[in-house]
Amino acid sequence: MTATLRLDPPADPGHNAPPPGTAIPNAPAVRRRKRPGAARRGEARAGLAMALPAVLLLLAFLIVPVLLGFALSFTNARLVSPEPPRFVGLDNFVRAFTLDPVFFRSALNTFAFAAVVVPLQAGFGLFLALLVNQRIRGVTAFRVIFFIPVVTSIVVVSILWKFMYQPDGLVNSLIDSITFGAWQGTAWLNNPSTALTAIIVLSVWQAVGFHMLIWLSGLQTVPEELYEAARMDGAGVWRQFKDVTWPCLRPTRIFVLVTITIAALGLFVQIDVMTQGGPVDSTTTLVHHAVVTGYRQQQTGYGSALSLIFFVLVLAVSLIQRHLTRDKD
Repeated sequence: MTATLRLDPPADPGHNAPPPGTAIPNAPAVRRRKRPGAARRGEARAGLAMALPAVLLLLAFLIVPVLLGFALSFTNARLVSPEPPRFVGLDNFVRAFTLDPVFFRSALNTFAFAAVVVPLQAGFGLFLALLVNQRIRGVTAFRVIFFIPVVTSIVVVSILWKFMYQPDGLVNSLIDSITFGAWQGTAWLNNPSTALTAIIVLSVWQAVGFHMLIWLSGLQTVPEELYEAARMDGAGVWRQFKDVTWPCLRPTRIFVLVTITIAALGLFVQIDVMTQGGPVDSTTTLVHHAVVTGYRQQQTGYGSALSLIFFVLVLAVSLIQRHLTRDKD
């Protein structure tokens, strides 16, 4: 009997390969699919670690003070007192609306200041933006000149203007020169009828450069093709501004309106540096009154109540602005 030896052909690497897409247990691909999940978890932990300092700062300097101020507004807490705070309910709010005449005067001054500054600063900023948007030589220098007061400290600006408003200061000297001695000027910051107006002029001058840049950025986003089409239709400068520029500036208008309003309602530094709320409370504002009451008079509970009232008023103004500027389309 002859034995037959059969030799199997060598396995073809591609002959017995599984069809594409067939899962193979314990294959390296399975282990590779697990790695993206671990990488994502590592990235999440790294992101949380990087966000943690900002979260802690927000909690320490924003969330906790807001909650603490809300709680203190219903107490008779004082800044330095041997007695613990006692819950008094709505007594602080009743006191503000019935027993504190400075509160009403400060609210009137705050809204009067905002009512004048918002349109004046927005309009003047738009006018300057239209001027420096021209393609002429040296226009960059004018942009820098108009913006310099913005980057200058408001405390320094207030001190300089306080000297300028003195009876023998630069403002009265300039008035005397222009009128050839017919009008000698006045003590601007010591006169109740002119003190708030003087602060309005300072505030508009100091911040108008910032809003000029905002308007300028909006102007530079208007397509030039729209102006060319308007000129082809025979539109003059005013028609181009009315029918092309102004409608295209709607988002910019809303931003400028909101930012100026918030800054105007929060007026404090100029008052504290130049007049301390005087003379005869003619320049005190809600923020200044709350700070003076809460810290200098050490009535922390009542100062917190004033701050909460101010927050509600600003929120109401913001909601009204949001309603008036909403997209009606």
